[in-house]
Amino acid sequence: MNSNLNPITEDDIADFLVNTPDFFERHAELLSSVQLNSGHGKRAISLQERQAEMLREKIKVLERGLMDMIRHANENTQTADKLQRWTCKLLLATDAKELPELIAYNIKEEFAVPQVAIKVWAVDEQYAAEAFATGASEDTQTFASSLTLPFVGLNAKFEAATWLDNPEQAVSLALIPLKAADSATALGLLVLASPDGQRFNSGMGTDFLERIGEVASAALSRMKDGRPA
Repeated sequence: MNSNLNPITEDDIADFLVNTPDFFERHAELLSSVQLNSGHGKRAISLQERQAEMLREKIKVLERGLMDMIRHANENTQTADKLQRWTCKLLLATDAKELPELIAYNIKEEFAVPQVAIKVWAVDEQYAAEAFATGASEDTQTFASSLTLPFVGLNAKFEAATWLDNPEQAVSLALIPLKAADSATALGLLVLASPDGQRFNSGMGTDFLERIGEVASAALSRMKDGRPA
């Protein structure tokens, strides 16, 4: 035997089998005689059995993925339905003065948020004495204007948390700036709070919260610039 010949490697064998698809057709007896370790224990199984096991595992993974997709689709549909109901309630409001309370109350009811508070500033004179139009410092108003996206995360002693009924129970927060579509200056701030530190966490997406802010801002625009209710 020529010692200069390179020995056959596993890669050579693999390449041969890939490039010779009819090999097992011509040697069908190997499918049952080749023994492999089972993926579920130490017993030896045939190549055919191992292939069947691997196929079953792939099917299980696909099934789990499909179920996750169906569950997420159902959750998204339910969320969209809740958002539509919430929006309709705001559209049906006949008295603009009721809007801040409607926004906060219906978010709690529709989306099961433990605590919600809202402040609106620079409102028309007829609303200036209302509770929702007072209590937001200039620093908080500036902070709200600086937000380009809702803030989500732990409560770092934000002033806005003191607007809640039970601020000591506000562990995580979502702070949603309320802005007119054509303005970078906030007209208010919406606060969502939970005693669960993970309810509003820094890793979550804010797309849905942004939609909440857009709808609330559009509704509250009735209270600004001397516009009639």
